[in-house]
Amino acid sequence: MARTAPKVDRLADEGEAMTDALATVLSVAEEKGTVTWSDVSDDLTSGEWGRLIESGLLIDADGEGFVVDDPEGVREALEESDPEPAEDDDDGGWSTWDKLAGLATLGLFAGYSLTSVRDAIGGVIDIGLGPLAEILPFYVVILVLAVFTGTTSSILQDQLMDMDGMQDSQEQIKDIQNRLEDAKERGDDEAVERIEQEQMEAMTEQMGSMFAMFRPMVWIMLINIPVFLWIYWMVFGTGMTVEAPVMTFPILGEVQSWQEGVAGPMQAWIVWYFLCSISFTQIIRKALNVETSPTAS
Repeated sequence: MARTAPKVDRLADEGEAMTDALATVLSVAEEKGTVTWSDVSDDLTSGEWGRLIESGLLIDADGEGFVVDDPEGVREALEESDPEPAEDDDDGGWSTWDKLAGLATLGLFAGYSLTSVRDAIGGVIDIGLGPLAEILPFYVVILVLAVFTGTTSSILQDQLMDMDGMQDSQEQIKDIQNRLEDAKERGDDEAVERIEQEQMEAMTEQMGSMFAMFRPMVWIMLINIPVFLWIYWMVFGTGMTVEAPVMTFPILGEVQSWQEGVAGPMQAWIVWYFLCSISFTQIIRKALNVETSPTAS
């Protein structure tokens, strides 16, 4: 069954004692067909026995004991389970390079307020993009850059965001809530206390997963901010002039200057960049089948 491996993994996260208990129950069930508490009471605690039932891996066999649900899947999951803790858990999956990228991104933000930083970044980027701006109309250059940033953003999100892990985390929370409701309905106070503790731990892990979602954003901004600052530098910092009209916007009509406000305080160059970026990013994500949120189970 597709849900067996995540259930075994959650037991493995609780410690080696739980996987040993599951292995013991599996062995007895395969030997005798069913397993009862008296069969394993010498090897398991009552808490471990109850936890196996709550997990859904041990199910009632019509009053004749219990059987292991999907024994083959349980056996494979036990063999594949890794008892070693993940090295990056404390940092939400952030490597040293991710942290350095984050610091560099914070430094790039200074370009929005400090002219000297913006001019330095614009001058360096212009070495590569300057020839392009001489060949193509500026609105086409912005279009090309919007496609570039949309493509890199989509690829980085696809490669750095753990959608499977986020989906597993959501399913785990839902499973815990269902087991908690069942325990409350049958009045099992001991199980309620144990499941509530498990719920708190799962919520803590989910917070770590949410922190890891910012990891691709750091790399995206590391690429997008210099591009955006170069466009700003071209429009304001180099005295660039474009013969009027600059271009014709849908609904808004002809725009005489890239600095002209076309949507309240939003200037023409910003509006054109975001229109291109949003439109092409959606197309690119569809083409590359990039998911930016967990799929519904």
